[in-house]
Amino acid sequence: MNPGFLAAQMYTLREHTKTADSFADALERVAAIGYNAVQISAVGAMAGETPAVTAGQAKKLLDNNGLSCIATHRDWDRLESQTEAEIEFHQQLGCSFIAIGSLPNRYRADGATGYRRFVHDAQPVIAKLKAAGIIFGYHNHAHEFQRIEGSHNCLFDIFIDAGSDLALEVDVYWAAHAGLNPERLMERLSGRVPVIHVKDREVVAEGPVMAPIGEGNLDWPHLIPCCLRSGVKWFAVEQDEYRRDPFDCLKSSFQYLKELPV
Repeated sequence: MNPGFLAAQMYTLREHTKTADSFADALERVAAIGYNAVQISAVGAMAGETPAVTAGQAKKLLDNNGLSCIATHRDWDRLESQTEAEIEFHQQLGCSFIAIGSLPNRYRADGATGYRRFVHDAQPVIAKLKAAGIIFGYHNHAHEFQRIEGSHNCLFDIFIDAGSDLALEVDVYWAAHAGLNPERLMERLSGRVPVIHVKDREVVAEGPVMAPIGEGNLDWPHLIPCCLRSGVKWFAVEQDEYRRDPFDCLKSSFQYLKELPV
């Protein structure tokens, strides 16, 4: 696989990005593995109203390490109430893709009604971001694939039916965890998924756990080509949980994908 398609999801390193110095060190180590891009998510040094690292400073750190930011995860309430500030933040960062990691509880608690209300409320934000050249997307876990009562459809279908301006940052691990075939899902979403999240699903004595890519049971030799055919531009390597050093996990995933003949 072309390693130029691989990004490190910084959420994996959230315990190593809480200060300006540790964030700078983490970026240097990510670049040393071979990644040339990252997704900025849960970086403590960039959090709050007076962050230790601003978007402009982060861009310099990225440039110094030959990295680009290909996506972020941002807070929905801030995106909705401070859209112009978020646009400026991403322009300074040089990033043109924003996703949210999950629905706020006020939407999620109402099931399908809440999902539809979110799609409605998101339209003005999506339009403003689009006018600024920024794509807005939604990142799934497993709960979005609950069936809608009285229907053969699931909650995620509401996002699919929302139209192409709502991009979908598919996490193939969580799709598989929910019982879906990730390849079939990606075929259905062709052209809608510029960035995906990838991690493996390993079975140990206690049950399934997250693992570096190539150390679990997901069918990467077939899944990666399917994603490429579906228009995926970036594969963000992520582990929410890990049982060894997260930098080593990112390295193991990178090496496996780099050597994958696709």
